[in-house]
Parts: sequence; structure tokens; C-alpha cells
Amino acid sequence: MGFFDKILGKLGIKKKDAPAPATPAASKPSGFQTPASSTGSGRQPGARTDEVAAAKAASPAPISQVDVVKQLETLSAGKGLNWKVSIVDLLTLLELDSSREARNELATELGCPAELMSDSAKMNTWLHKEVLKRIAANGGNIPKELLD
Repeated sequence: MGFFDKILGKLGIKKKDAPAPATPAASKPSGFQTPASSTGSGRQPGARTDEVAAAKAASPAPISQVDVVKQLETLSAGKGLNWKVSIVDLLTLLELDSSREARNELATELGCPAELMSDSAKMNTWLHKEVLKRIAANGGNIPKELLD
């Protein structure tokens, strides 16, 4: 499990997966007929239902929205932490390691440009924006002004 997966897990978000592979029923040719089948259409009874079910399974499911803002506002109440601007505060609220080493690991995992990695402030700014963008991409309700 990657560091970013831990963030999503703490927020109750499941990472978007790639579309499911076609089911075995969907991979049968449309004219497939079992020896026991004797329909005149050359189609197996219920084949259309199988094709529709397979098409639904292969289409991406809508992402349910997770109220990240409410969760983080509740967690930060009275703690003096500002998750909206600080990656360290965000990780601290989620009870994750916010050390420089942990942030370097997360930045590397998310593809931080090499020129930012040597400057802690620039890396933290990039990392905070990137984490929020990816939370939003996985179904979290991050305010638009934090994504720009």
C-alpha cells in the first residue's frame, strides 16, 4: 500500500480502479450456442441479458462523493492546524507521518519534479496541491479554490 493510499484510506475513500475486465460470458461470440441449446436464433437463452450485464460491469461506476472538508474541519477543530494550506497539518490531522522523510516518500510516489525535491518549501507547496487534486480525483469534495 502506497503512502497516498493511506491518505485515501484515512478519509474513507477507495482509490479509483481501472475498469473491470470483461466477464467470461461477455467474451463469448454473440452467436455462441451450447450443444444442449436448441433455439432457432442461434443464441443461447438469456444471452442478451448476459451481454447487457457484462456491458454494465465494464462501464466505470460513478464515484461517490466523500465529504472530506467536513471530516478535516471536524478533526482540526481546536487544534490550530490548517489543512487547507499545509501538507504537514493535513498529514498530522490524518495521524500519518509528516516528517521530511515521509513527505519525500509521498512526493516521489506522486511524481514531484526533481527540481522541487531539494527545496522543502516548494516541494511542500507542490505536494499539498497534488494531494488535494488526487483526493478530488478519487471522489473527495475539495473546494475549487484549493485546487487552483
